[in-house]
Amino acid sequence: MYDTIIIGAGLSGLAAGIRLAYYERPVCIVEKHTTIGGLNSFYRLRKRDHDVGLHAVTNYAKPGTKTGPLSKLLRQLRLRWEDFDLTPQCGSTVAFPGVTLRFTNEFDVLEQQIAETFPTQIDGFRRLVRRINEHDELNLAARESSAREVVSSEITDPLLVDMLFCPLMFYGSPTAHDMDFTQFVIMFKAVFQEGFGRPHEGVRLIMRKLVKQFRGFGGELRLRAGVQRILSDNGRVTGVQLEDGTVLEAKHVVSSAGSAETMRLCDVEPAEPEPYRPGAISFVETIFSLDCMPSDLGHNETIVFYNDSNRFAYDAPHEPIDLRSGIICSPNNFQYDKPLDEGRVRITALANPDYWMTLPQEQYVAEKEAWTQRIVESALRFMPDFRSHVVDTDAFTPRTITKFTSHFNGAVYGAPHKIRSGQTHLQNLFLCGTDQGFLGIIGSMLSGITIANLHLLKAN
Repeated sequence: MYDTIIIGAGLSGLAAGIRLAYYERPVCIVEKHTTIGGLNSFYRLRKRDHDVGLHAVTNYAKPGTKTGPLSKLLRQLRLRWEDFDLTPQCGSTVAFPGVTLRFTNEFDVLEQQIAETFPTQIDGFRRLVRRINEHDELNLAARESSAREVVSSEITDPLLVDMLFCPLMFYGSPTAHDMDFTQFVIMFKAVFQEGFGRPHEGVRLIMRKLVKQFRGFGGELRLRAGVQRILSDNGRVTGVQLEDGTVLEAKHVVSSAGSAETMRLCDVEPAEPEPYRPGAISFVETIFSLDCMPSDLGHNETIVFYNDSNRFAYDAPHEPIDLRSGIICSPNNFQYDKPLDEGRVRITALANPDYWMTLPQEQYVAEKEAWTQRIVESALRFMPDFRSHVVDTDAFTPRTITKFTSHFNGAVYGAPHKIRSGQTHLQNLFLCGTDQGFLGIIGSMLSGITIANLHLLKAN
């Protein structure tokens, strides 16, 4: 009998497990696949190491910082600053037709850019920042509200509104065209006020540190242990049945699988399924290995969020991929003391999940190759042409995401409705991770910590 079984060995599941194991709770993490990581995993292909979800770690803070999400996370997990080994970004941009806003990990840079580029909007922007700083994003009982309504009440230029939303939506919105204001606040602070960092070794460094810490505190990790059913009796969870038929009993179950995905596993369905409606925002990501550094070609930005029209459209497209906008990420362009061994460029665009899920395998491979080239051609409007320097290419689609995470529709940011309390229709079944509502690398881990602290460490 375990105190807690955690479904999924991603960032949030491992963080919850570390927190519980530190307090000597018997805890077991079960993971369907052969490796850890979930949406932020890593793999090796043709002798090259690749990250899956990591462009950058948001919520960057300098080593020794006493406040903020990263500092809190390290304290809660009993980790050191050097365990994550984060190096700050060189600088990123939001690029729209004729207008570019640059931002770094120093918030004053963005504020000055807006003052120079949108002089009539700077007072409204500063009022918005005050509202953001006054908003309690950690209030788990906060009602959902439209971020666009709040932002547009302070900023009257729709171009600037869209330029602010573009990075925040690409890095954390499960809903089309808008965000819940609390989610907007979380992402605004994470991206603009705190900024980007990255470990030299990529996400594998963070994942391995988390697993080592979890096991060091006595936690049990089972790979190749997919959950077939969440078992319950009289409104209370009693454990899980694995796909091989093994039954594991527990006082509590925490799922990082997603809200709709978790409800599918329950032997008793919720009376109101609407809060667990799955999301439909997904992406295709292309990865290019180069025979030179991106900076050798004149590309020095860490991340470019681009859009080719004056209005930014964020939704599942009708076409296989939306070529109007996207993200260009260069993992080389962080302030490393030692450069990476190889140049990399990653380009991400919104994708139509239905299209990629239903293709026959042979056509799927051909379409993936064809759309990879179209994504590159689209992105070259915002960066130097690197195609003659490509030595290897890979890409993943909503179909890949579903295969390795079991997320419906390959929905990277989960369901539109977040269950911030983590509570479900079963008394001792809780959600953490994407559908609890704290997004990003740091946010996911804080989600696991929050649910462990709020519901499990207080339990008898």
